[in-house]
Amino acid sequence: MKQHYKQLLTFTPKPFVKWAGGKRQLMPTLSKHMPKKFNSYFEPFLGGGAVMFHLIMKTPQLECFVSDLNSDLILSYVTIRDRVDELISALEFHSDKYFKNSKEYYYAIRESNPKTQIDKVSRLIFLNKTCFNGLYRVNSKGKFNVPLGKYTNPNIVNKDNLIAVSHVLQSKNISIKCQDFTKTLEAAQKNDFVYLDPPYQPVSQSSNFTSYTNDSFGYEDQERLFLEFQRLDSKGCYVMLSNSKSDEVLDLFENYSDKTIEISSNRFINSDSKKRTGHSELLIKNY
Repeated sequence: MKQHYKQLLTFTPKPFVKWAGGKRQLMPTLSKHMPKKFNSYFEPFLGGGAVMFHLIMKTPQLECFVSDLNSDLILSYVTIRDRVDELISALEFHSDKYFKNSKEYYYAIRESNPKTQIDKVSRLIFLNKTCFNGLYRVNSKGKFNVPLGKYTNPNIVNKDNLIAVSHVLQSKNISIKCQDFTKTLEAAQKNDFVYLDPPYQPVSQSSNFTSYTNDSFGYEDQERLFLEFQRLDSKGCYVMLSNSKSDEVLDLFENYSDKTIEISSNRFINSDSKKRTGHSELLIKNY
């Protein structure tokens, strides 16, 4: 582990997967709107974890309660935390095979249905690094169905980052669960900071992204989320929410319109590259 420690001093952990709606590109904007002081941090739509990693780098002892409903994703976090060396070995194996015959190997792994923890997680990361656009998507049967991407030299084994992420996640102050957002937020208290980044409400039919989990997040879920936002507000939590600039979201959060900011974002995950720039989205706060 000493060698791992040395690498850490020079390496800032960042998301280990590219996730639809990931917030890494928006961090400079988001960080400006975060509360200056707060107690614990809650994030029930964890995704790639860009916001959590950003906050932990600033405050290493921060108490974090994070979760996601995607069980494969949460298994990945837990595996990186507990078994990073085995995971790196498995990814190195994938990498060797991929560079010998990328197309054949990619589709063989895409069709596979691994049973062990290491095999499941290494498959998810391998497909995420090599599939079209880094788009994690499952169909209605729960099958990953994205074609091979056009990469000359994908970084399948980002060893330094995996080790840095593993070290951060080993903190006793970080709780990682696979559960509904309401369950995670039960413990939030006054002066805690809650960041909500749900699957976005579609702005149009064509933008309705086929989900990251098998269960889509519909308008009724957006309504549940609004009620949760109100509950946390009345408790004295600092709450910040990202969502699309859609009529439904604007209507739901009408009472918070004076604390709603429109920000422009580039959507890096869109099958049409022309649609990857200049989108507006909303940042809604209660403080």
